Amino acid sequence: MADLFAWLFAFFLLITILALILYQLMCLADLEFDYINPYDSASRINWVVWPEFIAQGVLCFVHLTAGHWIMFLLCLPYLYYNIKVYSQRRHLVDVTEIFNQLHWEKKIRLFKLGYLVILLALSIFWMIWTIVDE
Repeated sequence: MADLFAWLFAFFLLITILALILYQLMCLADLEFDYINPYDSASRINWVVWPEFIAQGVLCFVHLTAGHWIMFLLCLPYLYYNIKVYSQRRHLVDVTEIFNQLHWEKKIRLFKLGYLVILLALSIFWMIWTIVDE
């Protein structure tokens, strides 16, 4: 039963991370179509970067402590990317360079979104497998 709760917690963490990424994509799309100014867009995106990083770290830790080794190994590249971006101080969006980096920032978040959708599908699969197995 504890394994099922670990899968449910991981599922809700993945949904949270997906929501944060979608919020960032919406802010970038609003900026691209000139519905919002660069300062507001950058401040909104920068406000949710830390929760995204923390949620991803907690997700990795949950899979590690629950013994879900495959999911842990699949979550590691995303965690490594977050740590690398943070250590290089590229995790925040710069207000003055946001228009120059708009295409790249959208591409990064779309890649993250695709990666997380795959993780979500695998998480749902393993959660159902656990329910059927018990």
